[in-house]
Amino acid sequence: MKFAIPMAMGKLTTHFGHCREFCIMDVEDGNITDTQVLEPPPHEPGVLPKWLHEKGVNVIITGGMGQMAKQLFAQAGIDVVTGAPAEAPETLVKAYLEKTLVTGENACGHDPNSPCQH
Repeated sequence: MKFAIPMAMGKLTTHFGHCREFCIMDVEDGNITDTQVLEPPPHEPGVLPKWLHEKGVNVIITGGMGQMAKQLFAQAGIDVVTGAPAEAPETLVKAYLEKTLVTGENACGHDPNSPCQH
């Protein structure tokens, strides 16, 4: 299983589509086996779903994401967890695996005029 977390300053950032780095984590038998920090391609609609799919990502943990992006990730076979807190990627993935990850409101998408909608 492979996770992607949009980051800023070593923690999850709510600005998914405009983040400058992603933490990509491999998990085997419930343990994190590899961690990479990668710079994504320039933000354009449809680019990140394709890029993360090519990286083998199965799950994205994020603070928020617009509906269109969520649909594109679903089409790419990638599950999206929104409303996650601004924590370190390792903390988020471990909580997800232990089924203790507490999520709140989607940080994007609650406002139809949000810039995260495109």
